[in-house]
Amino acid sequence: MTDIAPSDAAGLPARAAALDLLAAALSGRSGLDEGLNHPSLAALPARDRAFARALVMATLRHLGPIDTVLQARLKKPPPERVVNVLRLGLAQLAVLKTPPHAAVGASVDLVARQKGGETFKGLVNAVLRGFTREPVALDDPDLLAPTWLAARWRAAFGVDEARAVAATIAEEPATDLSFKDPARAAALAAELEGEVLAGGTLRSARRGDVATRAGFAEGDWWVQDASAAIPARLLGLGPGQSALDLCAAPGGKTLQLAATGAAVTAVDRSPSRLKRVGENLARTGLEAEVVQADAAAWADKRAFDAVLLDAPCSATGTFRRHPDVLWAAKPSDIAGLAAVQTKLIDAAVARVKPGGRLVYCVCSLEPEEGEGQVAAALSRHPDVKLEPIAAGEGGAPAASVRPDGTLRILPHHLSGGTDGFYVARFRKG
Repeated sequence: MTDIAPSDAAGLPARAAALDLLAAALSGRSGLDEGLNHPSLAALPARDRAFARALVMATLRHLGPIDTVLQARLKKPPPERVVNVLRLGLAQLAVLKTPPHAAVGASVDLVARQKGGETFKGLVNAVLRGFTREPVALDDPDLLAPTWLAARWRAAFGVDEARAVAATIAEEPATDLSFKDPARAAALAAELEGEVLAGGTLRSARRGDVATRAGFAEGDWWVQDASAAIPARLLGLGPGQSALDLCAAPGGKTLQLAATGAAVTAVDRSPSRLKRVGENLARTGLEAEVVQADAAAWADKRAFDAVLLDAPCSATGTFRRHPDVLWAAKPSDIAGLAAVQTKLIDAAVARVKPGGRLVYCVCSLEPEEGEGQVAAALSRHPDVKLEPIAAGEGGAPAASVRPDGTLRILPHHLSGGTDGFYVARFRKG
């Protein structure tokens, strides 16, 4: 990351944007997404925009260790805005490897621009210069996750697995691509600087704007994490079959289902997110019926050969690309979302034809949203049974297969990392 730098001499506009973006990310769920779409960020030159985003992502991926070492040096906590300036400054020094004079000087100038910030120039200068004399490591797995989540993961997966999960928080992910035609993945692998993974995902080492890459404009592929691509493959669809994608946006799974030749109906309650589904269908030349509706209360009475439910969840498994979820999530979120998932599973079961398949998945590491939901669903619906998933099926890592044939995909189960997912496949009698 040593080549990441803002375009202007002082870098203040880019760092000021990063300060606003960090505050947005820590304000609650969707804060980072809203911040990334803020006009102040869009107004920056492309290089400054990239620097601001990279700086915030580096800070969020190392926030636990950053706060630990800052707290050890701050006798009295300054205002949150000043703390955020220090967080960004330390991330520049220890993660982005920004030249010390630039990181420290710009941080001092940045804090001076904040309301009441002149008072804290000396503090920011002293603390950050201290780190230039005594560099710190920010990759301790025991500090990378919020304390309450780390405790949950230890209880669910054991100490060693929980540490391995946490260690991936600090890693910057590659870009995973799903292809409309699997043969094109192999044909474009060299040009996209990628390798084809089990299941057909192409993992690209290239960074930057995906729209400029080979095959994007032609509709050959779309961005989709390797784990997120597994559930749709497990339905085993083909031409002539009908498929329902519930909670479909942003549409990666809809595209996968449509690429099999099946007749696909995609349902989601969000008009703005469904717009992205439509745009991706148009770009790839794939077809699906797109319906705006609450999946749990959709009035349509059709039944389908296959149903895919990627349910709303805490999204704690997506921290590699969305590190803000770790710091925005609250314990109470999990119980609330689990209640929503229960309703959606019941709705999904009702949509499956006799003999048909249902795949339920969540990008969550929390058992209440995965294993607990499936156990409860089986007790409520005696007409459905688990259909075990085999190691390697659909690209499923062998380490992820549980004794009951469901998948608990942990981020370190795939070399180079992957999103955390839980996946279960049912057959309706």
